[in-house]
Amino acid sequence: MRIEAIVSDFGGVLTTPLIQSFAAFQDETGITPEALGGAMARITERTGKQPLFELECGRVTEEEFLRDLESELTNGGGEHPHLQRFREVYFDALNPNPRMIELMEELRDSGLRMAMLTNNVREWEPVWRSMLPVDEIFEFVVDSAFVGCRKPDREIYEIVLERLGLPAEACLFVDDVEVNVEAAREIGLAAVQFRDNEQAIPEIRRLLDGVAA
Repeated sequence: MRIEAIVSDFGGVLTTPLIQSFAAFQDETGITPEALGGAMARITERTGKQPLFELECGRVTEEEFLRDLESELTNGGGEHPHLQRFREVYFDALNPNPRMIELMEELRDSGLRMAMLTNNVREWEPVWRSMLPVDEIFEFVVDSAFVGCRKPDREIYEIVLERLGLPAEACLFVDDVEVNVEAAREIGLAAVQFRDNEQAIPEIRRLLDGVAA
């Protein structure tokens, strides 16, 4: 079936890699991604709910999420760190990816339908939307924090397909996270896992041209 729509992730595809933002946070606070992961694992064990998933599904606020993390983390002196600058540091280190943004504009101009599918944080929406011309490129955005489910849950892909009014086979999905790409393929979407521009852009073009990547 001919591809009629592009469904693109935001962070790590239309921006620089997210790992750079976590590295910047580590530089400022000394808290490693591993330490953050350990704190979230302990919260999950205690509450039965993964805190990042709860945040990205809009079931807890950013303030509640950071407060719970603070309670599980200590710095070298045994004190709980303050994480209130997490958003600021994270986005200061995150930049647009011009080549992928240009590709999305080109695909829009070619007549393809355009949608964005992002796992995100409700309070962050004004910040990330200001980074690129979201509404000029994309017909709509499905943001996990506003629909109550997240990638790789099947439900969130079905929301996108329902809004497009297209079968999965008519859509091409682009995301930097392997499990999200695998989930998309399981329900029938063509999909590209973004690793870098040099790999992803030719792969997207080949799939749109009907050539197996």
